[in-house]
Amino acid sequence: MAAHLSRLHHISLHVSNAEKIANDLVSKFKFRLFASRHAGCSRQLAFRKGAAVFVVNERRNRSGDTRTLNGEPPSIARRPDAQRVQVLGGARDQGDPARCLYDVSAHFPVDTVSNVCFEVDDVERSFSALRRLGCSFLVPPTTVQDEGGLVTYSVVKSVVGNVCHTLLDRTRYEGLFLPGFDVLDRDCSRGDEDEDTSCPITHFDHITYACPRKTTHQVMRWYEQLFGFQRFFIDSEEDVDEGFVINQEGMGLRLTAMEYWKCSKAGIVLPSTDKKETDCKFVIAESLPEQGRNQVDSFLEQHGAPGIQHIGLYTENIVSSAHAMAGAGVQFFSPPAAYYTEVGKQQEMERAGHKPQILAQYGILLDTDLHQDRSPPTASSENRRYLLQVFTKPIFAEDTFFLELIERRGATGFGEGNIRALWRSVQAYMENERRDSQEEGSTKSVHTAQTAEGFFGREKKATTCQPHAVACIVEETNPCCP
Repeated sequence: MAAHLSRLHHISLHVSNAEKIANDLVSKFKFRLFASRHAGCSRQLAFRKGAAVFVVNERRNRSGDTRTLNGEPPSIARRPDAQRVQVLGGARDQGDPARCLYDVSAHFPVDTVSNVCFEVDDVERSFSALRRLGCSFLVPPTTVQDEGGLVTYSVVKSVVGNVCHTLLDRTRYEGLFLPGFDVLDRDCSRGDEDEDTSCPITHFDHITYACPRKTTHQVMRWYEQLFGFQRFFIDSEEDVDEGFVINQEGMGLRLTAMEYWKCSKAGIVLPSTDKKETDCKFVIAESLPEQGRNQVDSFLEQHGAPGIQHIGLYTENIVSSAHAMAGAGVQFFSPPAAYYTEVGKQQEMERAGHKPQILAQYGILLDTDLHQDRSPPTASSENRRYLLQVFTKPIFAEDTFFLELIERRGATGFGEGNIRALWRSVQAYMENERRDSQEEGSTKSVHTAQTAEGFFGREKKATTCQPHAVACIVEETNPCCP
């Protein structure tokens, strides 16, 4: 019996410089800082945009802190059956300050996105079921409580590199986020914040793993057997064993997708019909040897292990979101200019109600769902199924993790035409980076330092609530917003 996942709760980042990521999430990607935790040498910041929640963990090493490869104290790593209860008095609690709550303290050489947290109905039952299936746990079932109630969680190591999954039961918790966190923005933590209509991001759409060659089937089996994931076909003509393959024009790539499905109380696995509870798809990317080195190989080299390469943010208006982000300094990958002048592509965009020159301005790609759309070419944009996508450039110092904006208009897949153009644009960027790696590396380091220093120097003097709260948190002073 697999673990029954109810929904994706948050995704965790482990970084060496929380200021830089806070700057990007708030000022560039329009997230809002709504909760924080400080304990000993650990700092955790929670950011929300719609139902998409990132938890940024900053870890500052202490001398003499001996840890296992999993990041947990040896005593915990040796006791997988231990049930632990921790009572917290607030976000600046000093109880067990050596580790992150709801995660493991990852000592990873580069910034990384390494934890996808799911809510489950019963952590203990999931723990027992998964352990019988041979699953490796980094944190046993642990109960954390504060004045808002109880939350039980455990952390399981996935089969993909440094990726782990927190299983979280918050049914006995009435607080606004999680025990141990100070809530800085109560409206935002409830999910009913005054939404920024210029950047209408609502939830996580998909998560893409970069994996070594010939490991896709192993990853698929693990998620199917332990978490009840189901295969999702990117293309209706996709080969069951081979996946969606791009093996042409100097680009060799295999993509295979899966999704987690809702489970009824009787344990029957059913696809979700409630669109208010969004599913999140997982995509496995691996390179093919025939076409030489590509961006998956670059990720594996710079990241040092398989892991999360990018996350898709669903937006209700990709043009508006891209405009707001570009104005704040976000850089997007751009496909070749010929993409927007291809035979039939301009007409395809116009039939969908979009101006090619506007999409080209931000590098947005449009793909009609030809396999599901049976409407005639003259059908109105409301009746045509299509999706729009664009990749951001990497947000860490290394060319590893980046974000994607995606808008779906009836299309449930990923757009076969888009995939080729999107990944080709990344490929071109990586090739340019390799040619100028030494010069680009020094320039990027200076730019990163100046950006972080400039932002937080300015925001210390800000009077608005949200940026002021960010400045207070990174300075580790008391939150100054009500």
